[in-house]
Amino acid sequence: MIPQSFKDIVANVENTGLFQTIAMIVFILFFVILVYIVINRPKKYYKEEENAPLEKDDEDDKFTL
Repeated sequence: MIPQSFKDIVANVENTGLFQTIAMIVFILFFVILVYIVINRPKKYYKEEENAPLEKDDEDDKFTL
């Protein structure tokens, strides 16, 4: 039998529920760690970065037409 979809392939694997649970835990941990890193950055970091696109660099003048 040729599997017609991903569901057919996964249905024939033992411990499918375990793999799905592990994948969900990894997914949630990734985003919890990402949120933790963003929240714990110092406010100074964000103050320096918030105006970065608006700052004029001297290098930009060299490439204007």
